[in-house]
Parts: sequence; C-alpha cells; structure tokens
Amino acid sequence: MLIGKLVRLRAIDVKKDTDLFTEWMNDYEVAKFMGGAFMPMSKEKERKELQRFMNDERVRIFAVETLTGGNLIGSISLMQVSHIDGTATTGTLIGDKRYWRKGFATDAKMVLLHYAFSVLNLRRISTRIVAENIGSIRCQEKCGYVREGIWKKELYTEGRYRDMVLLAVFRKGWMGRWHAYMGHKKQAR
Repeated sequence: MLIGKLVRLRAIDVKKDTDLFTEWMNDYEVAKFMGGAFMPMSKEKERKELQRFMNDERVRIFAVETLTGGNLIGSISLMQVSHIDGTATTGTLIGDKRYWRKGFATDAKMVLLHYAFSVLNLRRISTRIVAENIGSIRCQEKCGYVREGIWKKELYTEGRYRDMVLLAVFRKGWMGRWHAYMGHKKQAR
C-alpha cells in the first residue's frame, strides 16, 4: 500500500470493489468528465474493465481509500507507462462525492506521483482534462503540473465539442514539492 496524509492507494479487489465502481460510473455527475459520451455501465462490464486495466502491463491502477475508516472513494492510475521514455499518463476518479473538494484527490495524486518518480523511475507524467473541469485542473496544478497546451474541440459531450487542457509534471524539481507536502525536513549533508 502507498500512504499519504488522507488516503492509501491499494490494489483493486475486483470482487469486492466492482459494485461501488459500477455505481460511480452510472452517476452522470461523477462520470461526465471521464471522456466520451456518458453510457450506463453494467456490473459485468465494469468488472471486465477493471480486470482489463489490471492485466495491462502498461497500466498501474489503484483503489483510493481513506486512511480514517478505510472507505473506498475512487481510483487512480498510471496509463501508457513507458519505461523506455520514462513517461506515463494519469487519471483520477473520486467517485464518492462526499470527498470532493476536501483534498483527497490532491493527496492521492501526490502519492501516485511519488510512486511514479521514486519507484518506477519515470521522469514525466501527463494528463488531459476537459477545460470545464476547473476543480481537476486546480488539483493537478497543486501537485506541480504545468499547462502545456490545449486540444481545441477534442471531446464531444452534451451536444458540443469541448477543449482538453494538457498538463504535465516532471520528476526534476518535484521531489522538493513532495517533501514540503509531507512535512519532511531536508537532511543535512
């Protein structure tokens, strides 16, 4: 398990976790920024999706649960992991709306970045977010991501095309942010 200040990232238990993931994917407010048209998800289809992610060598997917109480609140992943290039993309889902805007996504992302940079030895992590998803963009920026560009009218949802904001964070310079975030003191040399 990977532990932050508010959350722990753990392996997904398909048998135990599928019901909640299905519930979240069928909640329009939760799923609307996931990309593409909203489509209700059956429990069997969600189980297969989770299993597919878990079996993909280029994906590292984790359940996000609260440190206090151990409540499953979402998932976070590294996708398109390339050890040759030292890169990956990332996605975050906080499905339990009671935990929105309370720092849980930021904490999960910081823990994931620490894993990506310190364990997997990656050098650059990128993401793309629907421009209207201001909360998610702010979360990425708090974690050290910088805007790199915009894909104009990239995604069609709710009857119109939407822009996608491209953001990335590099390992170089990020570790200081991690130590400050976790309250670690710099070691004297």
